Amino acid sequence: MLYRESGQFKKTYSADMQVFPLREDRVGIAIILFIAAVVIPFFGSNFFISTVMIPFLVFALAAMGLNIVTGYTGLISLGTGAFMGVGAYACYKLTSYFPGVPIVIWILASGIFSAAIGALFGLPSLRIKGFYLAVATLAAQFFLEWCFVRIPWLFNYNASGAIEVPTRWIAGIPVTGPNATPMTRYYVILFIVVLMTWIASNILHGRIGRSFMAVRDMDIAAELMGIRLLRTKLLAFAMSSFYCGVAGATMMFLWYGGGEASDAFNINQSFIILFMVIIGGLGSLIGCFFGAALLHIIPVMLKFGLPAIGIPLAGATAEHINHLLVGGLIILFLIAEPHGLARLWQIAKQKLRTWPFPY
Repeated sequence: MLYRESGQFKKTYSADMQVFPLREDRVGIAIILFIAAVVIPFFGSNFFISTVMIPFLVFALAAMGLNIVTGYTGLISLGTGAFMGVGAYACYKLTSYFPGVPIVIWILASGIFSAAIGALFGLPSLRIKGFYLAVATLAAQFFLEWCFVRIPWLFNYNASGAIEVPTRWIAGIPVTGPNATPMTRYYVILFIVVLMTWIASNILHGRIGRSFMAVRDMDIAAELMGIRLLRTKLLAFAMSSFYCGVAGATMMFLWYGGGEASDAFNINQSFIILFMVIIGGLGSLIGCFFGAALLHIIPVMLKFGLPAIGIPLAGATAEHINHLLVGGLIILFLIAEPHGLARLWQIAKQKLRTWPFPY
C-alpha cells in the first residue's frame, strides 16, 4: 500500500514524462544517493571503498556506455575495452600537456577523443549489422590494442610502456597519485557517475533515445519514418564511446593509479562488460548497475569473503569458480529472463503497485 500512483496526478506533459514519475521512486533515489554519499564513505573501510565501491562505479559507467549502443540501439560492439583505453590515454596526454587544469575536466574531456574514435569505427554500421558488425568492432579492439603497445608517444616514451599517473590536486586536496585517499577518489568517481547517469537518462528518455530504440526495433521502419540511420547510428557509437572513454580514464587515474593498457583494456575487459550488460538487462540504465554489482561482487566474495569466514580458497581456484558462475549466470538469464535483472526489478515494482492483487 506504500507504492501507489493513485492520487499523484499530472497536470502537464513534462510532469507526465518525468524519469521518476512516482513520489516513491524519487524518495528511493534520494535514499540511495544519501547512502552512497554519506553512509558508505563514513562507515565503510578504505579496503571496502577501494576494492568494492570504486570498481563497481567504474564498471557501471562502462556498462552504461555499451548499453547505449547495444541495448538501446541494437548495434553489437565488442570494442568496449579499446574505447576505454582511448579515454585513458587521452586523459594521460592532456594531463601531461596541461598540468594546471583540474583532473576532473580532463577525465570528462577524454571521452570526446573516445567518441571520435568510436564514431569512426561505427561507420560500417550503416551497411552491416549483427555478426558482421561484431567482427568489425572486434577488429577495432585489436587495432587499438596494437596502437597502445606500439606507439610510444601515447605513453610519453616511458621505458615501461605504462601510464604513470601524476599527482593532481583540487582545492589543495590530492585526487590522483599515491597521496590521494580512497575516500577522495570515491567522491570524484561518484560525482562523475551520478552526473553522467542523469545526463544519459534525460537523453534516452527524449527524442534521441526514441530514435535509438526505433532503429533497434526495426531500422527500415525507422528510416521510413524520417529517422536518418547514419546520423543516429554514429551518434549512438559516439555517445557510447564517450561514456566508455570516461570510464577508462577513471579506471586508470582513480582506481588503478597507473598500469599497462594491454592488461587493463584487452578483449577480456570488453567481454566482461558485455556480460554485465546481458545479466543486468539490455536497454536499461539500472541494469548496468545491477550487472556491475553482481559480476564484480562475485570474484571479490570468492577471493576475500570466503577466507574471512574460515573457508580457504586458493586464488586460481577462485578464478575458475568465478568463470563457472559467470558462464552459468549468462546461460540462466538468456534462457529464463533475457531482459536480465532489470526486468525482474520491474516485475517486483509492478507487483508492489497492484498489491494485494499482484496477479
